[in-house]
Amino acid sequence: MIDISKLTIVSAREALKKGEFTSRELTQACIDAIKSKDGEIHAFLEVFSNALAQADEADKQIKNGVDLPLLGIPVALKDNILVKGEKASAGSKILENFIAPYDSTATQKLQQAGAVIVGRTNCDEFAMGSSTENSAYGPTKNPLDTSRVPGGSSGGSAAAVAAGFVIAALGSDTGGSIRQPAAFCGIVGMKPTYGRVSRNGLIAMASSLDQIGPFTKTAEDAEIIYNVIKGQDRMDSTTLDGKTFPAHGHEGNSREKSSHLTIGVPRSFFESSLDKAVLENFNQAVKKFESLGYKTKDIELPTLKYSLAVYYILMPAEVSSNLARFDGVKYGLHVDGVNSIDDYFKTRGEGFGPETRRRVILGTYVLSSGYYDAYYGTAVNMKAAITKELREAFKDVDLILTPTTPTPAWKFGEKSDPLSMYLADIFTVPANISGCPSMSLPSGEVDGLPLGALLTADLGNETALFEAGKSFQG
Repeated sequence: MIDISKLTIVSAREALKKGEFTSRELTQACIDAIKSKDGEIHAFLEVFSNALAQADEADKQIKNGVDLPLLGIPVALKDNILVKGEKASAGSKILENFIAPYDSTATQKLQQAGAVIVGRTNCDEFAMGSSTENSAYGPTKNPLDTSRVPGGSSGGSAAAVAAGFVIAALGSDTGGSIRQPAAFCGIVGMKPTYGRVSRNGLIAMASSLDQIGPFTKTAEDAEIIYNVIKGQDRMDSTTLDGKTFPAHGHEGNSREKSSHLTIGVPRSFFESSLDKAVLENFNQAVKKFESLGYKTKDIELPTLKYSLAVYYILMPAEVSSNLARFDGVKYGLHVDGVNSIDDYFKTRGEGFGPETRRRVILGTYVLSSGYYDAYYGTAVNMKAAITKELREAFKDVDLILTPTTPTPAWKFGEKSDPLSMYLADIFTVPANISGCPSMSLPSGEVDGLPLGALLTADLGNETALFEAGKSFQG
């Protein structure tokens, strides 16, 4: 019997090459595990009917000596990433029966690399949330403790990897929605530099912040998927080539050996907001990096404390704009009213959940003529200041290390106040605001619950992230 929980992309590819099992057998083991355990966890919204056919095609290629980085590897996609001919609801009733008319660019690249796309995973509605409690199709549970949340908004993808349902998964990260659930579920989650992975075919939440990235068990696996899905795309004008960041040379080459890298630690940014046990876990992570030969130094980043406030102005503003397209006319849910404007109000009222409505209203408010300069204009200026501060810091250090989250995963219903849940993003949002690449690594446990250490690098310097991550994980 294949134990998916022990397999990485690297080990599974080696076993497939040696003929220890076939892609069909591996994919069937994934499907069996989902059928057996996912009734309680609810990581998946759907297992695709053609998953085994995809695996059979991979087996033919393996037999013919084809060597692709993900050939025969079962992966899952967050429900806001399009797969042609399959449903893509973004966790919302307003898109409950929407069938994707084309593949996202990330989906295409996975397919070209030989991946078997098993199905779509649950998420907070339109990726709005930190717990996957806001899905219109019910919450996902943390496979390590089903009384607790898996994090969000990509909680379904994180749970799918942590539970051993698939070997890897894709999510989207707007303010920490890959890295935070990765920390809560004890796996690796990575957000690339903004623009390094195409957003074509990603259902938009906040277009200047959204980025697709991988969930894996190891930093090495995350690097494999990143190298598959990255690249410039004519369908997304914000995508960048690998030569855009000359400070680090060509992408794929470290400026220095990892043992000579310097890690900056902005203690004044996070120490006061951490429980004693979480802080001790973080300090152990710092010591581990030092034992591996990394230099560490305390740094000051005074504007970082404004990141959360900036994020919760910019993100709702873009949500308000992006979700205006869901009007009951072009696609998705339509509810009849007494006239066309009533159709619009009823469709959006019944189609959107409470958190989505909250953010649309907030975003519309900050964009209104009387408050635009006071809120949105000020947030844009602060975004530039935060980005400048981080980029200046990277002249002296190669990486910045913080905890991924202030606490471990909380119990369902524990954060009924939306503001308390928003605070879970406090350490992750700076990377989205600045566009920098960032990765959460499992750093140990507190009371049996996983925690994460968050590495952030300068724009385009994913290489430093992966090298440090691989060293940290041994």
